[in-house]
Amino acid sequence: MRAIAEVLAFLLGFLSVIMVGVSLQNPYWRVSSDDGNVIRTSTIYENLWMSCASDSSGSFNCRDFPSLFALSGPLQASRALMIAAISMGTAGVFATLVGMKCSKVMGENYVLKGRIAGTGGAFFLLQGLCTMISVSWYAFNITQEFFDPLYPGIKYELGEALYIGWVSATIAICGGVCLLCSCKSANSEKLPYHHKSARGTVYSARRGIEDTGLPNTPSHYGRNAYV
Repeated sequence: MRAIAEVLAFLLGFLSVIMVGVSLQNPYWRVSSDDGNVIRTSTIYENLWMSCASDSSGSFNCRDFPSLFALSGPLQASRALMIAAISMGTAGVFATLVGMKCSKVMGENYVLKGRIAGTGGAFFLLQGLCTMISVSWYAFNITQEFFDPLYPGIKYELGEALYIGWVSATIAICGGVCLLCSCKSANSEKLPYHHKSARGTVYSARRGIEDTGLPNTPSHYGRNAYV
């Protein structure tokens, strides 16, 4: 059962890492809104790295953001969290691959392999949290600007990349929890075999002596035994 849970967690974690990469490269993090516009001439869409504009004829033009220091604080934080999510997800995939019970890496040292697999589960959890925070924070800023009647700039709506990020974060958290639970259950199954009370051992030894019919205390000897 543990091997099946580890394989399932590995597949979920690997899929979440791929989806994080897809979300990060997707240009549709936010799309300009048509609310209140009678004639639609162009569409502006952005992600964490660039801004693009397309017209009704289908032609588009993209430009990278000019300077890191000229960006807003939330955008820089979202970049850092997404990069951290990809790094942790990649580390989680390799750690889980090494620590899986069915893996041949590191031989049959299942105690160490279980700890490495648990570390991989923790990496998946951190990946999911970083992705969730980054995507949710970005979406919060979009909705805050959209419903602000005094905001003078262009109003945007949520893009498809945000939904991919949310799905990726959910899958990563599920994979991390599944992997940690499988490692915890495997450790709890081993505890009764490693801890044995001394009282039970002595009791078993005395029962063995009594079953063989041998005396276990000097009070069973007769008087002639000391002659």
